[in-house]
Amino acid sequence: MITSIQKENILEAPFVKEMCEATFNMWRLGWDERNGGNISYLLTKEEVSKYLDVNQVKRTLQLQFPVAELANKYFIVTGSGKYFKNVNGDPKNTLGIVKVDETGNAIHIIWGLEDGSNPTSELPSHFMSHIARLKVDSNHRIIMHNHATNIIAMTFTHDLDEANFTKTLWQMCTECIVVFPDAVGILPWMVPGTDAIGQKTAEKMKEHRLVLWPHHGIFGAGTTMDETFGLIETAEKAAQIYTIIGDPSKIKQTISDEELDELAKAFNVEPKVGILAV
Repeated sequence: MITSIQKENILEAPFVKEMCEATFNMWRLGWDERNGGNISYLLTKEEVSKYLDVNQVKRTLQLQFPVAELANKYFIVTGSGKYFKNVNGDPKNTLGIVKVDETGNAIHIIWGLEDGSNPTSELPSHFMSHIARLKVDSNHRIIMHNHATNIIAMTFTHDLDEANFTKTLWQMCTECIVVFPDAVGILPWMVPGTDAIGQKTAEKMKEHRLVLWPHHGIFGAGTTMDETFGLIETAEKAAQIYTIIGDPSKIKQTISDEELDELAKAFNVEPKVGILAV
């Protein structure tokens, strides 16, 4: 007689706990008001199979954009319209585990979103960014979007030239050039939730792990939840310092290009070409 194998409690899965912790912390910091922000986390079949029958599909949703590069891959994602402050207490309705089908034209929901809701409306930006980052680093599993307060504020008071914006962030905090030497990519203002902004974000993700949406928020990519959170956190801290200063004419001294270059060499990172004049 064949008996089904007992699965472990999905709510105890490390990736579910990570999603709960990250969303709560972003809400706590004021980066994700109401239903703002979203996260997607690439999982392996082995990770998911420990907790779920991967062949048991709850719903199938057609995608408006093909993602053949992600065929048969699994993700845990935040839900559309979900408040980050509620994820920790109600993960089964605010999160979902999905599998991209073999064609890349649809996703199967295999857990979560039990109230009938859908994955984040920013799914085009997430999936396209995953495709771009996996080509750069096959270990990149996280795409994180939030409304980091001071980063948004800085997009109103600083010019949006990528090199200038990045250099200002590097100068605000010694660790910045070490944490994001690949600089910050910046889009023009665009309507969110569209294929168009997803494509433009993915283009930037080919060269940057941080992509800024002016007057809206920021996207970050990384290997782990902590790394990606820390990446955005570092840029946000630098933007906070810039915002506290307020008037750039008040600045009496800063980290020079030569000093930034010394930092990069000391920590064995390569600053994006064209930003430092050394």
